[in-house]
Amino acid sequence: MANNDVPDIASPIRTKAIMETYGLTFKKSLGQNFLTDKNVLMNIVDAGDITAEDDVIEIGPGIGSLTEQLARRAHKVLAIEIDQNLIPVLSETLSPYDNVDIVEQDILKANLPALVEEHFDGQHPLKLVANLPYYITTPIIMHLLETAVKLDTIVVMMQKEVAERIAADPGSRTYGSLTVAVQYEMDAEVAFVVPRTVFIPQPNVDSAIIVLNQKEGDVERPISEMVFFKLVKGSFAHRRKSLWNNLQSIYGKTPEIREALQEALDASEISAQIRAEKLSIHEFIVLSNNLIKVEEKFN
Repeated sequence: MANNDVPDIASPIRTKAIMETYGLTFKKSLGQNFLTDKNVLMNIVDAGDITAEDDVIEIGPGIGSLTEQLARRAHKVLAIEIDQNLIPVLSETLSPYDNVDIVEQDILKANLPALVEEHFDGQHPLKLVANLPYYITTPIIMHLLETAVKLDTIVVMMQKEVAERIAADPGSRTYGSLTVAVQYEMDAEVAFVVPRTVFIPQPNVDSAIIVLNQKEGDVERPISEMVFFKLVKGSFAHRRKSLWNNLQSIYGKTPEIREALQEALDASEISAQIRAEKLSIHEFIVLSNNLIKVEEKFN
């Protein structure tokens, strides 16, 4: 395991030494910012409740600062890094840990089920931890939610404003289609805020850790997910407009369509004048179920 005489990878002095040794520069195109605060890293591990019973996938390990903390707690860690220049660095910095596998992959193109089957024994809960580049946060989150791999917990560092949107409650200013899409699958909670000062180089915004956990019990699902997501996306297309106006933008404004839309709203016990951000996921599901007749008749 680790040599106690060697500073943690996360320490500013060791981070700078690693950067100098390998001639590394930060790639803006990949949104690279390296954490240099061990306490923050340990809080991330705590947020995921990582134990020796867990297998962990990490996206974007960088030089291995968070990976090191995960390796000390988890049963096994699979670190997926897109930057080929960091692979030899990770092989060196993480060499004291025999429970870490490193692969060079783009998470958006990787065959995650195949990687999981290859690197894990399938006998442990599977969690995912990531410090995501701001510019690609949403595509990665949606990709993870759509994968065939069951992730019990997802712990992600992202831009603070995006985390607040994902964890928002109905009626709040930040509640939107991203909120519904994520909370349709997972329970979401912002664990804590991460100041920009703990990164090298410093980003221009603060970050936050969001924790997504699999929903427990019987999860409500719509009759048609296609209709459900069509409704959600269209309902938030013009946030200042009423649900009624957005529904007409989705389906049309003929007298027949307007009558069918009003019938769907009445059956759902939802006001036509409400705005989308006031609707709960349950209400979106109920309305989408009642809109199936509109889909069948007019599409």
